[in-house]
Amino acid sequence: MLSVAKYIEESVVVFRTEMSRKNSREGTDEPRFMRWMDLPEERVNKDMTRRLAVGEREMVGLISFKKGAFVPAHKHLSEQITYVLKGSMSFTIGGKKYSVKAGEVLVIPSNVVHEAAVLEDTQELDFFSPLRRDWLAGRDRYLRTGRSYLRKK
Repeated sequence: MLSVAKYIEESVVVFRTEMSRKNSREGTDEPRFMRWMDLPEERVNKDMTRRLAVGEREMVGLISFKKGAFVPAHKHLSEQITYVLKGSMSFTIGGKKYSVKAGEVLVIPSNVVHEAAVLEDTQELDFFSPLRRDWLAGRDRYLRTGRSYLRKK
């Protein structure tokens, strides 16, 4: 009988294998057509799911959040462009708050610490360049645990 931890670990491996197959960047000289609903949906935590479309140097995630979700403070090499399709979020960047509602866009520069609170059920697109290797490899613990990896000063 599998332990819960082993079952979860094996499930993540199966999911990552399926995501890699669906999002393979091999043969990028040919266009690839995808439908969001055909891409695997990953449950990142109890309040967040995502689907990823991955190119050679850029990726986009269709992210769904439940009201009350929180993305802890983090930063990454990738420039991020967030487009809110429905709902609203409050981002904190450099001590300043940015409210982003349906139809609005926020551009977050590379290596800038940011966090977000989800004010209502929200669906948004996150565009990243370069690729978020931590997302692709399942090393995005700040999202999975709800705890920032940044040290307090």
